[in-house]
Amino acid sequence: MVNRKKTAKTAPWGDMGNGLYRNPVLNADYSDPDIVRVGEDFYMVCSDFHYMGMQILHSKDLINWSIINQIYRRLDIDPRYGRMEGYGKGSWAPSIKYNDGRYYVYFCTPDEGLYMSSAQDPAQQWSPLHEVRCMPGWEDPCPFWDDDGNAYLGHSTVGAGPIIIHKMSRDGKKLLDDGTIVYVGKIAEGTKIYKRNGYYYLVIPEGGVETGWQAVLRSRNIYGPYERKEVLRQGSTNINGPHQGALVELESGETWFMHFQSAGALGRVCHLQPVRWVDDWPAMGVDGEPVTVFEKPNTGFQSDIITQQTSDEFDQPMPRLHWQWNHNPVDENWSLTQRPGYLRLKAMAAPDILHARNTLTQKLIGSRGTISTELCIENMLPGQRAGLVYLCGRETNWIGVVKDAAKCRLEAVTAGVTYHGPEIKHGTVWLGSELDLSASTRFSFSLDGEIDIPLGGECKMNAGFWKGARIGLFSYDTAGDGGSADFNWFRYRHDGPDRR
Repeated sequence: MVNRKKTAKTAPWGDMGNGLYRNPVLNADYSDPDIVRVGEDFYMVCSDFHYMGMQILHSKDLINWSIINQIYRRLDIDPRYGRMEGYGKGSWAPSIKYNDGRYYVYFCTPDEGLYMSSAQDPAQQWSPLHEVRCMPGWEDPCPFWDDDGNAYLGHSTVGAGPIIIHKMSRDGKKLLDDGTIVYVGKIAEGTKIYKRNGYYYLVIPEGGVETGWQAVLRSRNIYGPYERKEVLRQGSTNINGPHQGALVELESGETWFMHFQSAGALGRVCHLQPVRWVDDWPAMGVDGEPVTVFEKPNTGFQSDIITQQTSDEFDQPMPRLHWQWNHNPVDENWSLTQRPGYLRLKAMAAPDILHARNTLTQKLIGSRGTISTELCIENMLPGQRAGLVYLCGRETNWIGVVKDAAKCRLEAVTAGVTYHGPEIKHGTVWLGSELDLSASTRFSFSLDGEIDIPLGGECKMNAGFWKGARIGLFSYDTAGDGGSADFNWFRYRHDGPDRR
C-alpha cells in the first residue's frame, strides 16, 4: 500500500488509471451505502428515499461501478407516494446480504415499516416487497445469518438509537421477538453486523451526518455486552463526518470500508478506506483518518474505467436504469413507444414542479458537467409547461416551454426569480445547462440546435429532503390534465474518469 499523500494528475476522482484511486470513488449521491461480496463480484445498494427504484450497482474492484438493476419500480405501501407527499420518506438506509443462494435487501421507511426483497441473481427480477413488520419509527436495518443458520436483524430508531437486535425467522420474512437493546450511543445508527474470528461486530456511525465518526462494537455474544472503539474520524483531513457504510473482506485477505461523506448540493458521496486488523479490531484509513489517494484493492481484476450511466437516446421501451421517477409513476401517462425514439411525458394537473407527477430524474455526478436535451412541443396544450429541472429540496431551478392560449414561450426560474424568454414559433427547442457546483450553474436554450443563448440567473443548488440536487425532465399542466412533451434525447457529460 502507498502513502495517502501520494498524488497523481490523471483523474479528479475515482480510478486514476495507474493502480491508484482518488476519493471519492463514487462522486454522486449514493447515500448510506452497503455492499456484499459474492465470489468475485461486489453488489451495492444505497438509500433512495422518495425516488423510485433503489438501484443495484455492480463492481469487480470496488472502484468502478455500474448500475445493473433496480429493486422495485414503485412504493404502493402508502398513498403518499402517489400524491407527491413522500419527500424525505421512502427507502432509508438499506442493507444487502447473501444467504443460502439468495440475495436479500432490507430497508425501513420511517412511517410504514420494515421491508425485504430477495433474488437469486441481482441483475434479474427481485421479489415483490415483503412487509417484515408494520412498525413506524424504525431505521437502518441489517439482517445477519449466523454459522448455525439462525437469523437476526439489527436496527436503530428514527432519531438515531438505540441499537436493537431481534431474532428472525431463517427465511428472513418475520421477526420472532420484540428485540433487545444492545447499545445506546450518541446518534448511533446505520447498524451493520459481521462475524470474524468468533467476534460479532456492530459497525455503526455516531455523531451525525455532518460531523460524526465511525465506531465499532464487538462481543463474543450477539446480544453483548459489547466493547466499543472509534476507528475513523475526520482528524486533519477535509473529509467531514466519515461514517456509515460497509465493511468488505476480499478473497485476497484485504479488508475495505466504503462510507459516505456529506458533500453539499451533490449529496452524500462514497469514499473507500483501507482496513487493517489489529488485535481483532479494524483500523480504518491511515492512523484512523480518511485517505485521499491510495492503491487500488487487490481483487485480481483490471476493470475498465467507468462511471455510472447518464445519457439516453430513448431507444428502449423502458427508462434506463440510471433514471428514477420522483415518487410513483403514472404508467399510462408516459411512454417510450408511442413515438419511437422519444420519451413522451403526458401532462397532469399540478400547481408546481414539486407536485408534478412523472418527473424523471437522475443523480448529478461530479461537480462539473454539461447537460442538454431536445424537446418537441407540437403536442403541448394551454396551461402546460415542460423542460429541464434541477430538483434541490424545496428549491427548484428550471428552463422550459410554457404554453398559453395563444403561443409557446421560453421561461426559466432560477433562485426563485422568473425570466421570460422568446416566443417559440416552431416545434422543437433545445435546452441545456452548464453545471459547476463550485462556481455557477446556469441554463441556456437554442432555437436551431447550434447557437446556445443564456436564460436566467445562477441556479440555487443545494441538497434537501436528505438527497442531493438532481437533474430531471418534467411536464405538467397548471390548468388540468392534457398535452404531451416529447424528449428526443438527453446528454450529460461530467468530469468523472469515464473512458467507455
